[in-house]
Amino acid sequence: MVDVRQKRRPDAPGAEAARRLGDLRARPNVRWLSQLLGRPASEVLDVLSESSSFADVDRAIRQRHLERGRTNYAQFRAPLELYTLVRFVRPDHVVETGVSSGVSSAHILLALRRNRKGRLHSIDLPTPQRGPTLRTGETPVALPIGCHSGWAVPEALRVGWDLRIGPSEKLLPRLVRSLSSIGLFLHDSRHTPRHLAFELATVAPRLAPGAIVLADNTMWTGQAFPQFARKVGATVLRRGRSDLVGLRMPESRGSAN
Repeated sequence: MVDVRQKRRPDAPGAEAARRLGDLRARPNVRWLSQLLGRPASEVLDVLSESSSFADVDRAIRQRHLERGRTNYAQFRAPLELYTLVRFVRPDHVVETGVSSGVSSAHILLALRRNRKGRLHSIDLPTPQRGPTLRTGETPVALPIGCHSGWAVPEALRVGWDLRIGPSEKLLPRLVRSLSSIGLFLHDSRHTPRHLAFELATVAPRLAPGAIVLADNTMWTGQAFPQFARKVGATVLRRGRSDLVGLRMPESRGSAN
């Protein structure tokens, strides 16, 4: 596994977007993106500079978090990387498992809209918040009272979004069978070795050559992702010190089953 770190510059493209979202840990890792995509850092920076065009969306997401008691940004911490990956890959279909408030979903949808092609398919099995305020020990990704999966995604971005509620064990195989190809897959649902291995094996037959595969919170999923990488002949790239990892599918490959 390759650990891709970078020196952080406060004025780097995307840094202001991270501040708007409320957590500097969301600053994009340019080196990770460059290695994952096989593109020069200069090209990555050009795309990241587009983040100024959706400043209002990031502010709206932050405001909705604050209104629901999420004073610390505790969602998917690489939304700007997701935006950039989708812009470069230009996928016909993106699949993600795990939505919560929809930070990842919103930035995928922004990139698809900029691409003027592609559709996001999301699966979520939400955990409801137990009371009117988030209690100590509760997961910060729990749904606030009266909210649904993707509650922070602005309405204007929801057009064409395929959001499915239920367990991925049932919904993911059905979804994958309906798609011609998957250009990007993000696992951010139940973080166990068995579940991640299931999701990777399920999407594998539809992964397009050069597709990007990502998995978050891999500190809990053991060897599931590295084992998949070995099957498909890809290199695992870790986003700095975080437990978000990714790989790029080979342009030509054999079966991953």
